Amino acid sequence: MKKTYVLMVSERFPQTHKRKGELTYFPTKIKNGEKIHTIIANYELWEKRINDIKNGLARLSVRVWEGKPYKSKQIQIFEFIAERGIDIQKLEDPSNFVYAPIEGKMINWQFVAKNDGLSFEDFCDWFKVRKKSPMAIIHFTDYRY
Repeated sequence: MKKTYVLMVSERFPQTHKRKGELTYFPTKIKNGEKIHTIIANYELWEKRINDIKNGLARLSVRVWEGKPYKSKQIQIFEFIAERGIDIQKLEDPSNFVYAPIEGKMINWQFVAKNDGLSFEDFCDWFKVRKKSPMAIIHFTDYRY
């Protein structure tokens, strides 16, 4: 039996966001191709997991909370396996908000925000506390920077 890695996506803006509690529409945006990736901490861990998926050793279960986060049931909204084009790229320095350094390329943050399913303003507020360690950009489509 294959391993299952779980990736939670937020249906609502977090309590730390100025739009706290409002819907993000992330599940619909993923389905419609408006959110083509998600950005998450711990690049090294997610690199190993994505490689397991690409090599057919695991699957990725993308889930939302049924109700209150961490206090309700998880509901799977998508499943990704090797054949579905999932991949990872390294966001090398998330604290650099002049440009997004992704695998040696300097990408406009507004473009990254749009591909993450957020306006630039909402993206900045979501990531207002940034770490300096690399983050994972997990792609749901064949698009790569």
